[in-house]
Amino acid sequence: MRGAFVYHKLQVWHLAKDIVIDVYGVTKKFPAEEKFGLVSQITRAAVSVASNIAEGAGRTSRKDQAHFTQLAYGSLMEVACQLEIASDLGFVTDSDLNETYIKVNSLAEKLSALRSSQLKMIARNEIE
Repeated sequence: MRGAFVYHKLQVWHLAKDIVIDVYGVTKKFPAEEKFGLVSQITRAAVSVASNIAEGAGRTSRKDQAHFTQLAYGSLMEVACQLEIASDLGFVTDSDLNETYIKVNSLAEKLSALRSSQLKMIARNEIE
């Protein structure tokens, strides 16, 4: 019954899910000793982005929605930082890093726009 939930309608959730798939693909190439270190950190952060978007979509209050959008953005910044560190350590190719960074940047812009919209709606409701 895929597609039955509100978050399925959100482009940001689909982009976040694509990043999760990319991150899992990239981290398969990491050294085995990183399985419980950097691999665990990056994959958990990536899954957190999509999960926070989904959780926020399930909330009825705009304030809660904006909060979870902000959490998703923070987790996305963790992914970006950890990928950069992995690249510096030689675990990620420049090609993989650039491809994923393009998606991360696009999602970051969209999450910022979504949160701005949510905050404007909160402010508008407070005025009314």
